[in-house]
Amino acid sequence: MSEILRLANVSKTFTMHLQGGIRLPVVNGAAFTVHPGECVVLSGPSGTGKSSILKMIFGSYRCDEGRIVLTHDRRVTDIATAGPRNILALRRKSVGYVTQFLRAVPRVPAIDIVAAPLEADGVAAEAARSKAADMLSRLNLPERLWSLPPATFSGGEQQRVNIARGFQPERPLLLLDEPTASLDAVNRAIVVDLIQQKKKSGIGIVAIVHDDDVRAAIADTLVDVTTFSKAAADHDR
Repeated sequence: MSEILRLANVSKTFTMHLQGGIRLPVVNGAAFTVHPGECVVLSGPSGTGKSSILKMIFGSYRCDEGRIVLTHDRRVTDIATAGPRNILALRRKSVGYVTQFLRAVPRVPAIDIVAAPLEADGVAAEAARSKAADMLSRLNLPERLWSLPPATFSGGEQQRVNIARGFQPERPLLLLDEPTASLDAVNRAIVVDLIQQKKKSGIGIVAIVHDDDVRAAIADTLVDVTTFSKAAADHDR
């Protein structure tokens, strides 16, 4: 089966212009593929560039070298060179992203935050809110909180809203940055089940997970990012 994503020789160095132009090499020569239904987990200690790789795939960071090739609907796009409009189009149709932190408009109820991506995909408002309610229930967020803005929720509650929103729209590629970091064992198991369902439906996943049990449950392929970060440090000498 052909891959949905291919990284080839991807490199990134940050230049700190307000710190005298100090260069901070992140990764050098990053390379891996993701196939439909496969979960690739990026492994390695904090600070080795795992989140930077996700952000380059999402188009938030530009890589300095290499290719990030996404294949969807018979269209091949190199994210590394795609313009802003193409990046936004890919996010609407091809790439989902669950970050570590909930970023939402203040005073918007949790259920509307979760329903919003579905409405953006053309789902009617009532149906979108129904699907959002189902997902929030599955993630054990109490119904009394659905009509409230998440700003005052606990970290675990906010993360469950974040996961519910990120898992709702159907995208062929899903990026997960520590989705279970703030969750207890019960809700971690629920997220693992959601990931397994995504895989069964043919979704390709790139994930960062520090919990050993979660990693073992979801990973089809492990990519050791320390090899890329070490190569970046060696290359910058």
